[in-house]
Amino acid sequence: MLIGEVAQRSGVSARMLRHYESLGLLRPTERTGAGYREYSGEDIRRIFHIESLRSLGLSLRDVARALDDPGFEPSELIETLVGRTRERIAAETELLTRLERIGAADPAGWEDVLRSVALLHALTSDDPAQRQRAALSAADGAGGGVPVEALVEAALGERDPHVAGAVRWALARSADGAALPLLAQALTSPAAEVRRRAVQALAELPGEGTTALLRDVLADTDPVCRRRAAVALAARGLADAVPTLTDMVTEPTGDVEAADALGVLAGDPALAERIVTGLVDRLGHGSAAPSARLRLAQALADIPGPTAARALTDLARDADRTVALTADYVLHLRRAP
Repeated sequence: MLIGEVAQRSGVSARMLRHYESLGLLRPTERTGAGYREYSGEDIRRIFHIESLRSLGLSLRDVARALDDPGFEPSELIETLVGRTRERIAAETELLTRLERIGAADPAGWEDVLRSVALLHALTSDDPAQRQRAALSAADGAGGGVPVEALVEAALGERDPHVAGAVRWALARSADGAALPLLAQALTSPAAEVRRRAVQALAELPGEGTTALLRDVLADTDPVCRRRAAVALAARGLADAVPTLTDMVTEPTGDVEAADALGVLAGDPALAERIVTGLVDRLGHGSAAPSARLRLAQALADIPGPTAARALTDLARDADRTVALTADYVLHLRRAP
């Protein structure tokens, strides 16, 4: 079979067949009397083998090794190709995501497109200062529009606390409801750190939908998520936070923040009685350590009502001098005009 017929039947151009031959990858077994290349059935099979291996991403050098080296082991090369393919897919996926986000920003012209590209690129920069500037620009609208999806992704992945605060601020200023389903999905992440960042972002977003999500977080398996949700709910005046906040006061970590939150909720007299009863039940009995009773005295400082006053009076007679002095000082402050 001559080269023209081989090219027609195989789909490989005559020019490429000659290139294969120049590399020693393909050698027609015969020549016609006029000197034309003539390909045998075995040559045709080799052509198809070459094309099959090329379709996997092998270079022509690797194809030659695979076909001619009896000791060639394909597993390592295939593993390398798998890695390269995954990297290429990840890069293409990132490009697709960026294009979709630029389109979602509804740019009016190429200047808007370029500003959006610059901001999206800056949000993933290795430089924290650059990421922070990008977040602040997104918040004040100077960037020509940054999709909420990009801000949520930045909020969930940011490790620098200063940059994270700027991103959450930008998200709170620009969110139009599109952030809630994204953050709700983040709350189902197996990574506790992602859920914690989602809770922090939700705490700065208003609305009943946000409050409902924060209520659900009170049942999260991660104690940090529960604590952050409880503090956020207390700021919204919700009694659902009381049990978690009471638990926080019993521990040396987060007890001050929890006491402040309980003090806010205690503005409701009925709720104040409930808070004091819960705290005394947990910390006021004799088996509690002096450090726990001290935290109780400190937590009762901002809670009004007779029940809190009676608990502090009992603590002022505590066997531990530090607890007694603290409770007595709190009582003195409560009596002051």
